[in-house]
Amino acid sequence: MLARRVVIAGGHGKIARQLIKQLTARGDRAVALIRNPAQESEITAFGAMPVVVDLESASIDDVAAILNDADAVVFAAGAGPGSGVARKDTVDRGASVLMAAAAEKAGVRRFVQISSFGAGEPVPEGTEEVFAAYLVAKTKAEEDLRARTYLDWTIVRPGGLTDDDPTGFVTLSEPPLERGTVPRGDVATVVELLLGAESSYGKTLMLTSGPTPAVDAVEAIGR
Repeated sequence: MLARRVVIAGGHGKIARQLIKQLTARGDRAVALIRNPAQESEITAFGAMPVVVDLESASIDDVAAILNDADAVVFAAGAGPGSGVARKDTVDRGASVLMAAAAEKAGVRRFVQISSFGAGEPVPEGTEEVFAAYLVAKTKAEEDLRARTYLDWTIVRPGGLTDDDPTGFVTLSEPPLERGTVPRGDVATVVELLLGAESSYGKTLMLTSGPTPAVDAVEAIGR
C-alpha cells in the first residue's frame, strides 16, 4: 500500500481534521492548507504538515508550488458560519477554482471536491440570501470542475452535516437522493476511500447516513 501525499484545502475544518487522522492512520502524508498561523501546532498534532496560505489572495503559481509532488487534492474549504455573500463566492467558488487550476498546473490529476446537497439545482424561492449565495457558489464550483478534462475529479454532495459520532454506514449514489444527514466523520471516511476509487472519476455523488458500510458503498460506485 503506497503512501500518498494528499493536499487538503480548508485543512482546519471539521471534515478535514477527521480526514487527516484517517490518512495518517493509513500511512499517507496529509498537507493541510490553513489561513491562520495560530492553527499550525494543532494541525501538526493531528499528524499533518500545515501550510499557511490565503486562498482568497494566492495566485495559481503560489498554490501549484505547494501541490508539487502531490498525489491528490481534496477541496474541503468553506467560508463557514457568519460569513456573508461575498465570501461565499470568494471561498466556496473562487478557492475551489483556484485549487483546480493549480492542480492542473502542477500535474495533479486526482481532485475530490466536497460540495453540498442543493448544489446543481435551482435555488428555492424564499431561500435566505447568504445560504442562496452558498448554493450558487457551490454550483459554480462544480461546473468549473466538470469542465476540466485533465482532472480525475469526483464531487461529493453530503447531506446535512452533524457532529455525531461516525457510524461507518452510508448511502452513496449519483443524484437524485432523498435528503438526509451525515456525520462529518463519515464524510471523511468516504472521501478517503474515494481517493483511490477510479470508478468514481467524473461522477457527482450524493451522501447521507444509510445502511451500507462505507467501503462497500464506494466499491459499488460504477457497477
